[in-house]
Amino acid sequence: MSSLEQGASNAFPESRIDAEYSAVRDCAGIARLEDRILIRVVGSDRVAFMHGMCSQDVKSLAAGAVAPALILNERAHLIADFFLYAEPDALLIEIDRRLWLAARDHLERLLVADDVEFETLDETAVLDLEGPLSGRAAAAVAGAGVADLVEWQHVKADGLTIANLPRYGTHAYSIIAPRAIIGDLSARILAAPDRPKASRVTPETLEIVRVENGRAAVGIDTNEKTIALEARLEPAISFNKGCYVGQETIERATARGGIRKKLYGLGIAGNRLPASGAAVIFEEKEVGRLTSVVRSPRFGAIGLAIIHQQAWTAGATVALHADNGEFSATVSDLPFQ
Repeated sequence: MSSLEQGASNAFPESRIDAEYSAVRDCAGIARLEDRILIRVVGSDRVAFMHGMCSQDVKSLAAGAVAPALILNERAHLIADFFLYAEPDALLIEIDRRLWLAARDHLERLLVADDVEFETLDETAVLDLEGPLSGRAAAAVAGAGVADLVEWQHVKADGLTIANLPRYGTHAYSIIAPRAIIGDLSARILAAPDRPKASRVTPETLEIVRVENGRAAVGIDTNEKTIALEARLEPAISFNKGCYVGQETIERATARGGIRKKLYGLGIAGNRLPASGAAVIFEEKEVGRLTSVVRSPRFGAIGLAIIHQQAWTAGATVALHADNGEFSATVSDLPFQ
């Protein structure tokens, strides 16, 4: 155990969050993702249209694939991130509910004569299974075969869509199902005689997992002028596909090394959490702003910030000037180790 981990374990007593975190880390945590919305994209031009509108190589996705993707404006500023499921007769978008309105407005503005329609699936929901035994948890309701799914693949089973989808970068499954039965699915997983030691988890615990893994939340860790590369969203970008909205800026920044700001972690000293929005000060200069901040059972107080390159050295000490006081922090590469 590192000194950072040891200090965290001594500083924070056992709690509900600790128990949920242990489930996610050691077995399986189950959470209904109320913040996610599902959009079915249909029409004969759906693949070509979405290929040109997002950062992912949609034309190369075979049926059964899942992929992360971004919607960017012409300057490669982030509008939304999402997961794209390739089906034989449609594309399925899973996206943060708060981002969909702006994403849809952007897509429809560029939709001219294409045969494409967006259908909001209001009666469908997402169940997230996080942890090393999440495949076994999914198998409790969808059959043993789903536990063998490779990452970034999905299958249909008993009216459910099951995906091996590491949404935060660690082992996880997702189940897409009618909203009316999501609660029953959770109960069946928890009650299955051969289930893993699974537990329901709350959004607070998932937020800790997200921050620990350095996954930027669009609109929280980014703003309307953030370039995708600054938020370390390269896994959602195909660097080999043809033209798409925002590609020129991405290629230019990649070729010239023009990114001067990037997402980093901050390990925050002490037991208190600084307020989000705190100025990050390095060598008496502001180099960024704290965005996400959580208390991790493993690492203690940690946060994310897009900071200027002069402070990119892991282990560098910075000050945080927040509305609720001043704090000391250490720059960390991502994910937190």
